[in-house]
Amino acid sequence: MNMTKSRFHGWPQRMPSARWAYVNGEYLPHAMAGVHVEDRGLQFADAVYEVCAIIDQRLMDEEEHLDRLERSLRELEIPMPMARAPLKLVFRELVRRNGLRNGIIYLQVTRGIARRDHAAPSGLRPTLILTARPVNAAALVSRRQHGVIAISHPDERWARCDIKSTALLPNTLAKTAARRQGAFEAILVDGEGYVTEGASTNVWIVTKEGEIVTRDLSHDILPGVTRRVIFDAAAEAQMRITERKFTLEEAKSAREIFLTAATLGATAVVELDLVAVGERRPGPISQRIQGLYADLAQRRSVP
Repeated sequence: MNMTKSRFHGWPQRMPSARWAYVNGEYLPHAMAGVHVEDRGLQFADAVYEVCAIIDQRLMDEEEHLDRLERSLRELEIPMPMARAPLKLVFRELVRRNGLRNGIIYLQVTRGIARRDHAAPSGLRPTLILTARPVNAAALVSRRQHGVIAISHPDERWARCDIKSTALLPNTLAKTAARRQGAFEAILVDGEGYVTEGASTNVWIVTKEGEIVTRDLSHDILPGVTRRVIFDAAAEAQMRITERKFTLEEAKSAREIFLTAATLGATAVVELDLVAVGERRPGPISQRIQGLYADLAQRRSVP
């Protein structure tokens, strides 16, 4: 048995054969990777993150994810832990070390390590964490072919949902509630009855008149990278998208509903709160959007 001593706990641990992480300049076996007990990401969720899909060993929407990472860090006044060019090299080395063909890279940047105090001190060195893992390709294909089930849930998040913060407790509670009810996603609804987004997705509807609608960008929703690329792909195809608020009731009466995220592309919702959406199968618009998105994302990706 291949055992080693953890530098964090002092207990022998089994070494993984092919799983690697990256923490602050070091490539580490996944089971050995960790952060200081007083890292502000651990203590206060004082951190941001990104998730980038890997398809055929290519990172999808890489520049767009880095754009959003830099924006989130600026909003929280956390410096970039390293420049884009070396960070991209780390991405590719992590993909190589983990032997990934299809999967995800998870990146997290925290404000750094400091004695626990609510007020953030200046001059901290950010903590950079990256992990990578394969995805269940068969499950992704099944979701796209058959669609998913969703429930509605009150939106109880903070007022800056446009920042991709790791402070995700309301999201995790909503997602857990969905899973307990046999659903894939929780669609969040604000106090006025308007849909904001999903617990981990952006939400779109196709009205009975064929209008493609998604909520307009504001502090209320995350500016999704897949959302952004879909707008570009739709513009190429001369498909019009309307950005506006829509209610839960409008969603339930829509011809189609679909969700977008880095790990999903465009995936149809076929049932919401036990109400069938359309013909209870992925509709033609959501399927076309997925095809347009996949084509553009693949054309933009680089090895």
